Amino acid sequence: MDSVSETVKTESIQSFQSTIRKMEMGLTQMAGKGANMTLIEKRLRAVRAGLAVLESAWNQQAPSYGHEALAEARDVLRGMMPSIEKAYANSTAGSPQRTLLERRLTSLKLAIQALDVS
Repeated sequence: MDSVSETVKTESIQSFQSTIRKMEMGLTQMAGKGANMTLIEKRLRAVRAGLAVLESAWNQQAPSYGHEALAEARDVLRGMMPSIEKAYANSTAGSPQRTLLERRLTSLKLAIQALDVS
């Protein structure tokens, strides 16, 4: 985790923050429609934990989440990878969407790596 460049660290944190914002907006829209929000709530908790773990790893601090919450977050983040990888494979080279997906994949991989260590 120490060999990660400052650019990648910044992009990863921004990617997680963007994902959190998008999930929160989606959750708000779904709540208004009375939809089942269990999956997005679970993913949102996992993404928040992933961000917290990255920030704590890079700032040499203990994570603020319990062992059980971190284990669940790791599993949920791993479960998100295939759909993002598929979208990445289907995206156009050089497109903004592909860049976003590439950064999201990098940030998820780093978070999973940090979760495996913690």
